[in-house]
Amino acid sequence: MALRGPLSRLLRAHLRHTTQQSRAQSVAVLGAPFSKGQKRGGVEHGPKAIRDAGLIERLSSLDYSVHDFGDLSFHQLEQDEPHMDVKFPRSVGAANKKLSSAVSRAVGAGHTLVMLGGDHSLAIGSVSGHAQQCPDLCVIWVDAHADINTPMTSPSGNLHGQPVAFMLKELQDKMPALPGFSWAKPFLSSRDLVYIGLRDVDPGEHHILKNLGIQYFTMRDIDRLGIQRVMEVALDHLLARKQRPIHLSFDIDAFDPSLAPATGTPVNGGLTYREGIYLTEEIHNTGLLSAMDLVEVNPLLGANQEAVEATASLAVDVIASSLGQTREGAHASIDTIPAEKSDTEQLCL
Repeated sequence: MALRGPLSRLLRAHLRHTTQQSRAQSVAVLGAPFSKGQKRGGVEHGPKAIRDAGLIERLSSLDYSVHDFGDLSFHQLEQDEPHMDVKFPRSVGAANKKLSSAVSRAVGAGHTLVMLGGDHSLAIGSVSGHAQQCPDLCVIWVDAHADINTPMTSPSGNLHGQPVAFMLKELQDKMPALPGFSWAKPFLSSRDLVYIGLRDVDPGEHHILKNLGIQYFTMRDIDRLGIQRVMEVALDHLLARKQRPIHLSFDIDAFDPSLAPATGTPVNGGLTYREGIYLTEEIHNTGLLSAMDLVEVNPLLGANQEAVEATASLAVDVIASSLGQTREGAHASIDTIPAEKSDTEQLCL
């Protein structure tokens, strides 16, 4: 049974204290400019847009050593025909294999990893690379969509709607052999995954979520319970048994389109700014965040430059709050409140 209430908060505070003492204070930023997991061009420019919005400067202002590893380079495959209606399987498979290796190296070197997408199909490589170094990890998936279709349940064939299905051991017998994915092996159990922000779930996905007993919170649940309670239950579900690394996979379309308009699959009724930032603050407060994805920022889909900048700036806020930026501010400590100098003291200056 998951621990709840004051006891669970005390447990998380203890985990936060012990873990923050041990975790390396360095962040690796890795761009993955890739768009073949879906049909809309432009998402490959997401990493640049997020960097241009001041990501590196923001992280440097926190107490981290920041290592920007630049962007991975993905080869364009001339022959990549659909397989079982799945689009660009060889391209997506090759890109994720390369990303998996890069993520594994960064996490293995002791960095907290920030992967900038690109589309959400990249989570296949990002989470699997993280799992190579941290096989006991858990995943918090913040998204309007469940992204857990199999090739047989997917209405579109786009692989950005299928990454979780590649990860789950319970779906291994439902996943056909796709060209480009011979390297990918399932590594995650359904109890090690929590969704937050769902509001556009396909019929096959709904069946999978219910059948596997996956913990998920729709926007209705957030409306009903409040984001504080949602985060308490989510973190208790994942961490009550033991402390372990967290992988946060954050799709910018989890936010309401009024806040994040420059994205490919917006859905009305999403997270408010305060809900999204509270969510990431709570994940940081566990002291257990080990890697995160920020995906689906598409600069070509903003109605104007202001919309693009708002979306990219929001992405920076999400990453920074996940890594310790607080709304209380980060201030140098002072011992006393300065008092006004007397006339004698001013004359002596």
